[in-house]
Amino acid sequence: MTLQTRLTELLGIDNPICMGGMQWVGRAELVAAVANAGCMGFLSALTQPTPEALEKEIRVTRELTDRPFGVNLTILPAINPPPYAEYRQVIIESKVPVVETAGYNPQDHVPDFRAAGTKVIHKATGVRHASTSERVGVDAVSIDGFECAGHPGEDDIPGLVLIPAAADALSVPIVASGGFADGRGLVAALALGAHGINMGSRFMATVESPVHDAIKRRIVEMDERSTELIFRTMRNTARVARNEVSREVVRIEAAGGAFEDVRDLVSGARGRQVYESGDANRGVWSVGIAGGLIRDTPTVSQLVQRIISQAEQIIERQLSVAVS
Repeated sequence: MTLQTRLTELLGIDNPICMGGMQWVGRAELVAAVANAGCMGFLSALTQPTPEALEKEIRVTRELTDRPFGVNLTILPAINPPPYAEYRQVIIESKVPVVETAGYNPQDHVPDFRAAGTKVIHKATGVRHASTSERVGVDAVSIDGFECAGHPGEDDIPGLVLIPAAADALSVPIVASGGFADGRGLVAALALGAHGINMGSRFMATVESPVHDAIKRRIVEMDERSTELIFRTMRNTARVARNEVSREVVRIEAAGGAFEDVRDLVSGARGRQVYESGDANRGVWSVGIAGGLIRDTPTVSQLVQRIISQAEQIIERQLSVAVS
């Protein structure tokens, strides 16, 4: 059995599994390992300090794999925004076949990507935003449920409802994101109307992941209650690992604090140091509740083979018995 879907056909991959572009984590060694396992991995453009650095990271990835991979370009408001147009141009000139956009509406970027033949997957946390991205011409949508790491939006809709709601509303292929870590989740996503899954936390805890082994162990030790929601009072909710820093942020928010009161605690530099130093209490760092399903640190190849094998067994044995 092969799990071929509209997503595998669109992206030219073997398995309906993506690794989203994780800040500080979506680097060449992990993305290449995901690609070599027959899945779609995304470099994180803004992990690289300059467009020139992204170009170099793309070259390094191509030295490690001859399979297709993509780049994530997250578009967010900022006082001094990154040079998004320059990052976009690097992606196009490097002939990267797929881009994952996230954050704001990708309408300013889609025409150039489409003109260059680059397929666009937009990550959305609500059906209305997904529908908007379809109207502006994206090729697929990654729909992020409330379970996901990072920013799950403000609607608090879990995947069990959000995925089929998106499937009813959209005509483009759908990637289900948030809470996926094994073959059971993959089968469930397909049954709900998605054409594949996106995993972040699960790929963080692999041999090739460029985060400190102590953080990988911390993920393996997680249960489903080991995350915290910060920025709730600011209407910019983020799911992060529960640690000393995230608890302090929640305490300050509960006392009426503003972003200026937590700015130093939640700085990206501190989050990056978590992954590099292994000190899980150095700053806030993203992880989803899928951590409650992660129990080991395999190679990417071993992980993908296990997920596909488990999914196939469920489809062939459990589901076939149920309908016979």
